[in-house]
Amino acid sequence: MTSQGEHTTMNARTRTLIAAALVLGIASGPVVAHAASVPAPAGGTAGVSAPLVPAPPNAAVLERVIAGLGAEHKDATAALVRVGGTSGSWRGGSGVADIVTGRAAVEQGRFRAGSVTKTFTAAVVLQLAAEGRVDLDRPVRRYLPGTVPDAYGAVTVRQLLNHTSGIPAADGPGDSFEAQWEHRFDVTDPHDQLADALGKEPEFAPGSAQHYLNINYTLLGVLVEKVTGTSYEEAVGRRILRPLGLRQTSFPSRTQTTIPGPHNHGYQATVGADGSRELRDVTEWNSSDRWAAGDIISTTADLERFTKALFGGRVVPAAQLEEMFTVPAVKTFGSGKDATMTAGLSRIVLPDGTVAWGKSGGRHGYNTGIGATRDLSRTLVYSVNSTNAKGEDMNPVVLGVVMAAFAQ
Repeated sequence: MTSQGEHTTMNARTRTLIAAALVLGIASGPVVAHAASVPAPAGGTAGVSAPLVPAPPNAAVLERVIAGLGAEHKDATAALVRVGGTSGSWRGGSGVADIVTGRAAVEQGRFRAGSVTKTFTAAVVLQLAAEGRVDLDRPVRRYLPGTVPDAYGAVTVRQLLNHTSGIPAADGPGDSFEAQWEHRFDVTDPHDQLADALGKEPEFAPGSAQHYLNINYTLLGVLVEKVTGTSYEEAVGRRILRPLGLRQTSFPSRTQTTIPGPHNHGYQATVGADGSRELRDVTEWNSSDRWAAGDIISTTADLERFTKALFGGRVVPAAQLEEMFTVPAVKTFGSGKDATMTAGLSRIVLPDGTVAWGKSGGRHGYNTGIGATRDLSRTLVYSVNSTNAKGEDMNPVVLGVVMAAFAQ
């Protein structure tokens, strides 16, 4: 069985090694393309707070982090990175679009953004709340009486948004890559997933713990359709994609397995019959099992525009936007650690104490992330073609990008 969540933890030893690599500059190799940093503003003015990240991006370190990617690299075949904000900007790419031809990575290539989809879903729900069409404290069963049974009658819309509902995951083909590979072209109906999950016993009382699971956002996708009277995809398109001009962002149809337009192939490292390392092309995959929780396709440019608009208050009104920066005062289910997830984002405390907010996503062959400080002095969007994108630990290239992007 699979939990249909996504690993967001990082191994402490890996973090230390990557940090050392950044300091010592041991990474090497050419970067395909990059844009130079823009000098940072001189500082805060009267009545204006100084930026949380005052220094411009360190271009040299960012170049080293993504250098040398390709078929022979242990962790990634390609990477696309955009670092921006009021303190300066940098853009770079490295690696190959596919390992067969070895052609350079497509700088504006599209990719599967995984659970970054949840940020879009949350934004639409919060828009509906601002319009008075959805009450975040109202039981979701009031909106979906035929979908949500009595056992989950107390679960509110807000608890779905911040993963404190207690609804368990739907069953899937299994957690192993091989099990998922065998079912990569399966077409999944979200209502079937909900029936499976909601037929089980709750994991915990609603609002008492946090468990990051896709099922919460699958149910929110159905809620969006019920309230708007249109498809989830059309609701996101009408409310976010078209108003922001996100022309390279799309949702696959229920049966679509390809990525439309130019893109970099995704690969999963496997062990061959002779014990050697092999890279299996995982670009073609049906994502209907992730739907409103994780099937969006986008580019780094589009996601950067979305991130800036979202944090800048141009997507969700200010009052409802606070939900995205509010972590519930509960513990994480299973680990007992403090919760970190919000409505569509998560709180990230960087090694120097800087607080950033963002969302990561992982689909086989693709690790994606968006993030920013709340004052937008630093933004980050990345797509890394990880060779083990669903691994338990954060991909070392991704970790290096995040640390370098927010370093001061």
